[in-house]
Amino acid sequence: MSISELDTVVLKADLPSHGLKQGDVGAVVEIYTPDAIEVEFVTAAGHTQALVTLGTDQVRPVGPRDILAVRQLDAA
Repeated sequence: MSISELDTVVLKADLPSHGLKQGDVGAVVEIYTPDAIEVEFVTAAGHTQALVTLGTDQVRPVGPRDILAVRQLDAA
């Protein structure tokens, strides 16, 4: 999978330690290696929820049939 900086990606599995769930949408902010990227996940209000280093196997590109939805963060 070819991923570039600023691409929008979709999380493929929950990351509870970061408050993230499968399907959450993030932006690639850094590419470290072909298999390791930094992804920023933000709330609808624009606040960073998590900045996480992930493997490219943990995300997928946004698809043409994806639709965005809003969910509230779990209580801390």
